[in-house]
Amino acid sequence: MANSAQARKRARQAETHRQRNAAQRSAFRTAVKKVIKAIRGGDQAAAAEAYKAAVPIIDRAAGKGLIHANKAARHKSRLNAHIKALA
Repeated sequence: MANSAQARKRARQAETHRQRNAAQRSAFRTAVKKVIKAIRGGDQAAAAEAYKAAVPIIDRAAGKGLIHANKAARHKSRLNAHIKALA
């Protein structure tokens, strides 16, 4: 258990950050899953719309250090390639 004032504050901050990160990670995964679901459904228009909604969420996760920038780029590239393959 945290004994010093500094350690207690760091524990509070860590819990706040953990919850915020968990929410953003969940939003990231949900956005990607929505695009994948639209791709599997074969609807290019719906997949493109889901992709447009997912890109800012993916970029935000990378910008906040939740995922690496290369991972964000890889996700966007692969999703976009799948959408183009539907044509």
